[in-house]
Amino acid sequence: MSAAEAGGVFRRARGRTLDAFLSEKEREWKGPFYFIQGADPQFGLMKAWSTGDSDSGGDEWGQEIRLTEQAVEAINKLKPKPKFFVLCGDLIHAMPGVTAVFSGHYHRNAGGTYQNLDMVVSSAIGCQLGQDTHGLRVVVVTAKKIVHRYYSLDELSEKGIEADLMGLMEEK
Repeated sequence: MSAAEAGGVFRRARGRTLDAFLSEKEREWKGPFYFIQGADPQFGLMKAWSTGDSDSGGDEWGQEIRLTEQAVEAINKLKPKPKFFVLCGDLIHAMPGVTAVFSGHYHRNAGGTYQNLDMVVSSAIGCQLGQDTHGLRVVVVTAKKIVHRYYSLDELSEKGIEADLMGLMEEK
């Protein structure tokens, strides 16, 4: 389906710019602006570092959470507001209570388990580098488990989320 057939829903990047997410007034240069870049909140590292055991420890996130909240509060007070905020680097060091980590960027479905932690890599909406189809992963979280399933874009559009996943969301 071409962009014209889709009513302009699909956009192509031109000159290394994809303007599909910009409003009309943001499409033209209006002058200087600024953004904020933060790095490495790395929840859990402060405890691990303080105990001298950076390979473990890190099961407490309190300090990092307070500092991250302080960063957000500081950014929210700025006048004028930044155009956007980007957070780079390590987000977590240790994962108390976390049983699954979801990511992308590999452009194919993959994953594994290490010490009771599931690593789930979802394939791309865009360019595929493996045999998977363009798609999305639906993740259902209940009090007892996390269940996920990858759907092709066509399958999700035509059939929706399967009944067994929807059933997990019914309150009991």
